[in-house]
Amino acid sequence: MRIEVVTLFPEMIRQALGYGVLGRALERGLLSVGTEDPRSYATDVHRTVDDRPYGGGPGMVLKPEPLTAAIAAAHARCPAGSPRVYLSAQGPRFDQAKAQELVRLPGLVLVAGRYEGIDERVIETSIDAELSIGDFVLSGGELPALMVIDAIARLTEGALNDARSSVEESFAEGLLDWPHYTRPEVFLGLRVPEVLVGGDHARIRRWRLKQALGKTWRVRPDLLLAADRLGIEGRLDTATRAERAELLNELLQEKQGPQGPANED
Repeated sequence: MRIEVVTLFPEMIRQALGYGVLGRALERGLLSVGTEDPRSYATDVHRTVDDRPYGGGPGMVLKPEPLTAAIAAAHARCPAGSPRVYLSAQGPRFDQAKAQELVRLPGLVLVAGRYEGIDERVIETSIDAELSIGDFVLSGGELPALMVIDAIARLTEGALNDARSSVEESFAEGLLDWPHYTRPEVFLGLRVPEVLVGGDHARIRRWRLKQALGKTWRVRPDLLLAADRLGIEGRLDTATRAERAELLNELLQEKQGPQGPANED
C-alpha cells in the first residue's frame, strides 16, 4: 500500500516511521510512506503558504494554490483508486472499522492541516473525505496522520509477528481487551488469576471473553449496543451471541449480589 502525507513538516512524519510495527512494515516492503510539502509550490521568495482569513478573526489559513498543487503531486504517486483524506475535526470519527476499510485500499493521501485550517475550496476540489481522531484540538494533522498510518500498518498482512495480535485486541470485534499478565506469577503481592496458569484452554477462553465483556460494559457500553445492532458474535471466534448474553447475565448477577461482584477464579 502506498501512503502519501501532505504536510508542512515532512521531517516530523519521516522521523516517526522507523519504530515498532510501522517500521517493520516499511522495512518488509508491505507499506510505503512518502511526503509532500506545500512550501515546494509556493511562488514567492518567502515560500508563503498561509494568509489571513477573509472576514477577520484570529490565526491564519492555508492558501489554496500551494496546497492543491501538493495534493495533486502526492496523489499522482499513488495507485488509481487512492482517496485524498483531510485530517479534520469536522470529519467522522476514525475507528478500527475505518482502519479495516482503509487497509484494503491500494493507496491513500493524507492531508495534514495547520493553523486555523485550510481554504474551503481545497476541500471542495481536492479532498474526497475527512477524518477526525477525536473531539479535541491539535496544532496540526501530522499526529493524526501518523495514528492512521500506524493503525493501517498493524492490519497489513505480514507486519505483525503473530497475526492473531490484530484480531485478539481492543475493538477488533466490538469489545475492549481483556487483562494481560506475564511473569512473575506474583508481583507486589498480586497474583496472576489461577485460571490463566491452569492450562485449561476452554476455561481461559471463557475467562478472557467474560473479562472483555465486563470491561466493555463498565467503560464503553456503547460498543456493546453497536455490536448487537451489527450482529457481531464477539471475541475469540467461537463466542456466540448466546454465550455473550450468558456471560453478561453472570456479570449483572455478580454486580447485584449482596457482597458485590465476585472474582472468577
